[in-house]
Amino acid sequence: MSAEEAVTNGSAPAERTTIGISFGNSNSSIAYTTAEDKAEVIANEDGDRQIPSILSYVDGDEYNGQQAKQQLVRNSKNTVAYFRDFLGQDFKSIDPTHCHASAHPQAHDSTVAFTIQDKEGDSPSTVTVGEIATRQFKRLARSASDFLGKKVDSAVVTIPTNFSDAQKAALIASAADAGLEVLQLIPEPIAAILAYDAKLESKVSDKMVVVADLGGTRSDVAVVASRGGMYTILATAHDYEYAGVHLDKVLQDHFAKEFIKWNTTDPRENPRSLAKLKLEAEATKKALSIGTNANFSVESLAEGIDFASTINRLRYETIARKVFDGFNRLIEGVVKKAGLDVLDIDEVILSGGTSHTPKIASNMASIFPPSTTILAPSTTPTAINPSELQARGAALQASLIQEYEKEDIEQSTHPAVTTVKHLTNAVGVLTISSDEEQGVFTPIIAAETPVPARRIVHINAPKEGGDVLVKVVEGGSHIKVSQIPKPPKEANDDEDDSSEEEESDDEPEEHREKIWKVGKPLAEAAVKGVKKGGKVEVTINVAGDLGVTITVREVGEKGGVRGSLPAP
Repeated sequence: MSAEEAVTNGSAPAERTTIGISFGNSNSSIAYTTAEDKAEVIANEDGDRQIPSILSYVDGDEYNGQQAKQQLVRNSKNTVAYFRDFLGQDFKSIDPTHCHASAHPQAHDSTVAFTIQDKEGDSPSTVTVGEIATRQFKRLARSASDFLGKKVDSAVVTIPTNFSDAQKAALIASAADAGLEVLQLIPEPIAAILAYDAKLESKVSDKMVVVADLGGTRSDVAVVASRGGMYTILATAHDYEYAGVHLDKVLQDHFAKEFIKWNTTDPRENPRSLAKLKLEAEATKKALSIGTNANFSVESLAEGIDFASTINRLRYETIARKVFDGFNRLIEGVVKKAGLDVLDIDEVILSGGTSHTPKIASNMASIFPPSTTILAPSTTPTAINPSELQARGAALQASLIQEYEKEDIEQSTHPAVTTVKHLTNAVGVLTISSDEEQGVFTPIIAAETPVPARRIVHINAPKEGGDVLVKVVEGGSHIKVSQIPKPPKEANDDEDDSSEEEESDDEPEEHREKIWKVGKPLAEAAVKGVKKGGKVEVTINVAGDLGVTITVREVGEKGGVRGSLPAP
């Protein structure tokens, strides 16, 4: 049965048992609404409310959640982790960085798969990412069914704002194969806001909200306008360079260096030692979010040597300064992308597991004015657990729509689902003049810009004039990170060469550069005989249905070239 059939032929509205699911790349959560219309998060059979999105197989037995996470040390090749973002993508499009310590993704037909030994015997199986997601959905639905005492058959599922149609379809198909009817997919930032707005003491008011979803492997930030209870996403950003794993890595490196001081072995060079180091670094990070000191202890870290140490929060915040600064830039950048100032923001909601870190909340209090409410555990005593926000919001939305027919849900104008269409990729021009070969890419409309939108840009023609070929293309950007070594310091016998401060001073500086990559071509036009020192004007109109109209002409001249691209 196809995903579409499963959704259409799902349970009758009156018979549905519906939950909210936050299916994260690192962790998942499930929630339901009580008889008092209060959202509550459900723990699995192991007592985990944040369930790692990890599956592991030992002699044909399937392990999930924290039990599977522990298998990353002893059974990494048969443990699948961080797979959610691979749904609906081909192998060439994915970033497998976080899978180095688990089963590696590989190309399989037009999707991504893993080769694991998930059954008894010696023959490994090739399991697609869609099947892995189905198994995860089954585990989540089973935990919810066991808790509620009745079979869960439908859900509202949260997704990132940059999920493509193919990724959405793949997610729905995986849930359908698990016996779950997806009533609705709602954006993660909207679910987080809904969790707060549904609180009894909350008042519906016009406000500008920044939702910073800081997860384990990625960070997603959105600026949302709430007008009369209607939510509109104005700008978004998605970052894989500053997330929880990068805070973990800071602690890994810190304790690895400390281990090396007393032993010649680097625990990061052995896969098993590195896995132990990672798990304990994450546990230490979580401890530092609660207290001001934390112990770090690993039995047989490397070559049978036990290791134990301590660290305080001040030291942690110092060595992780670059990562915290990265979070700051990301959040400030989205505010600017929305055409707003920090003074325009009424609320900042910190969502995701990494948001438990007090330093992030205190930085937000420094960036935004005192009039802005920072909703995080360390700044607001009544703040909701950031790890549970999305699941709670999804459960509340589920309770509102579960009694409607599927067709009515799709046409719903409920505030939790009203969002503005926006561009997935940047749109810009690639200008190629007679004295150039590769051309120059100039972004005109940034990615995630809400539509309709209109932008005009002037392109310089060659100094001596001539013909200019303008190609309108989609573009993407990535950050190129390079290390700039510092000049060596002169030896000073009076100083302690082993001091940590000197070590950090000798580390190379990090240079970050934004580089554009040209993507799919949309249209091209030639402007001939441009005057010496002249300019070419390019106007791009994107309609509400994502149809595009392009006009190209020489500045100061009549006529020009005009063309239209139908909506996708």
